[in-house]
Amino acid sequence: MSEIPTFRCVVLDCPDPRALADFYAALLDWGEPEADPDGHWVDLPGPGGVKISFQCVENYRPPQWPGQDVPQQLHLDLGVTDLVAGRERALSVGAKLLDDRGTTFHVYADPVGHPFCLCAC
Repeated sequence: MSEIPTFRCVVLDCPDPRALADFYAALLDWGEPEADPDGHWVDLPGPGGVKISFQCVENYRPPQWPGQDVPQQLHLDLGVTDLVAGRERALSVGAKLLDDRGTTFHVYADPVGHPFCLCAC
């Protein structure tokens, strides 16, 4: 019988893994990021064993949203009970608002340009 893979993490490319991990730690109110010795890989552990990891990429090019000249390839959907309060938190830790026309979600970019959504739950 073959082994069934298990989910480990989502990995985001970026120019500075520690800085981006610190942004998501502040946004999500998660624990302290854990970096490898050379700082090229940082894990941000979250509740229930989930984590987001960040890897250093030289010559990083941020995705272009909504255009596809540099495609986003993936984005995170993060749940909030109040879109206005969620916006305030996201902007206060360094997010950039990209689109707030939706009634159930708003689109932001993290400090290096990865799009993410705050979704009303």
